[in-house]
Amino acid sequence: MNSSSDVMAFIKDKGIQIVDVKFTDIFGQWQHFSMPASEFDPETAFEDGMGFDGSSIRGFQSIESSDMILLADPTTAIIDPICEAPTLSLVCDIYDPISREPYSRDSRYVAKKANRYLLDSGIADTAYFGPEAEFFVFDQVMYSAGEYSSVYQVDSVEGPWNSGIFGFGHSVPHKRGYFPVAPFDTLQDLRSEMTRVLVESGVGIEVHHHEVGTAGQCEIDMKYDTMVSMADQVQLYKYIVKNVAKAHGKTVTFMPKPIYADNGSGMHTHQSLWKDGVPLFAGDEYAGISQLALYYIGGILKHINSLLAIVAPTTNSYRRLVPGYEAPVVVAYSARNRSAAVRIPMYSHSPKSKRIEFRCPDPATNPYLAFAAMLMAGLDGIKNKIDPGDAADIDLFEEENINKVTMTVGKLNEALDALEADHDYLTEGGVFTPDLLDAYISYKHENEVGPVSLRPHPYEFLLYYGC
Repeated sequence: MNSSSDVMAFIKDKGIQIVDVKFTDIFGQWQHFSMPASEFDPETAFEDGMGFDGSSIRGFQSIESSDMILLADPTTAIIDPICEAPTLSLVCDIYDPISREPYSRDSRYVAKKANRYLLDSGIADTAYFGPEAEFFVFDQVMYSAGEYSSVYQVDSVEGPWNSGIFGFGHSVPHKRGYFPVAPFDTLQDLRSEMTRVLVESGVGIEVHHHEVGTAGQCEIDMKYDTMVSMADQVQLYKYIVKNVAKAHGKTVTFMPKPIYADNGSGMHTHQSLWKDGVPLFAGDEYAGISQLALYYIGGILKHINSLLAIVAPTTNSYRRLVPGYEAPVVVAYSARNRSAAVRIPMYSHSPKSKRIEFRCPDPATNPYLAFAAMLMAGLDGIKNKIDPGDAADIDLFEEENINKVTMTVGKLNEALDALEADHDYLTEGGVFTPDLLDAYISYKHENEVGPVSLRPHPYEFLLYYGC
């Protein structure tokens, strides 16, 4: 659908009863409200704006200037695949009601500005992104944290810890979840149902499978798309995956590291630049890529620690980013080495498939900010001809090599400090604004880094209670 009239005709033709409007907060959470279709006014929705309280959304407005408006994007209209009543879903952009200007902290607007910056640069006219958002499917979860207690527990019929009780007898050992068939893989039908709903909702899906981790780690790969459209699809993907699991009595988390001593969930992000229909990352340099692609990698690696604050945005992200779990913790690039932060996939020699894969992001990120930040870092590399150095085609953790490599920062507070010190590449062309970055960094320090660092950890009782 391309216009408000298309949307109104769709509402009538499909017997839509409810219209649901959605937007994304700074930290990647979808927010929404709904109205009867009979009350949906196209002039309000697409021109004048639908009001909401910006002070009640974390990281947005203060209470004395709380009023904000949403303008719906007709191209995002779909029938909501989760709601029982026939419901039209619309993704919205956020505006200031006084100035009528796009809101600087609207992450979707940031992605749009990054795309415009790309066009204005003349380097390319299209940036494609293909994220691989992994997740865990659990049968049960419980968690609680207070002044005098802290506890969590997850469970899955696949988990090897259940081998000591009567059960179905086919558990998945730690780090052994990659590609086993049923009965080890208990989630084939669930993933197929998720895939069916995603496809019917307009999300292109290439493949689904069990992932390396035990206890229900899964991956459903989306077909690459342009930046804003791909970020829209990531939001829809997470919404569908969580709710299909819920309908089957299970629970999904995109938390990067929910299980100790096993692989975490990443969101490896494939990306490439094109101009006039020509792929710009194919060439005669290392692994069949172009010099331009090498400069793009150089930008990613130069700014990697500040990028981590956005693409690996939680304290839990850094429990995933540790050596030994196929985690990309080395500031390097390679054709095959999965410990390197940037990999160049070698599955095909077609110029159209030449791309780079940035392996540090995880699915807790805000996809609009993540894709925009990666693009801005890569473009900085191209504009300044940043040399990424030699490729890392060695075992980076062999004893003789370990002292030769540079590791990424290991904690969220360190990444936030890096972002505070290194963000000029993000503010180029006004893509990221200082007020957005300040709000993001402040919230993370005050509401995540601080509270986590001050709380006693359950394992500390095991270590130190008898002191």
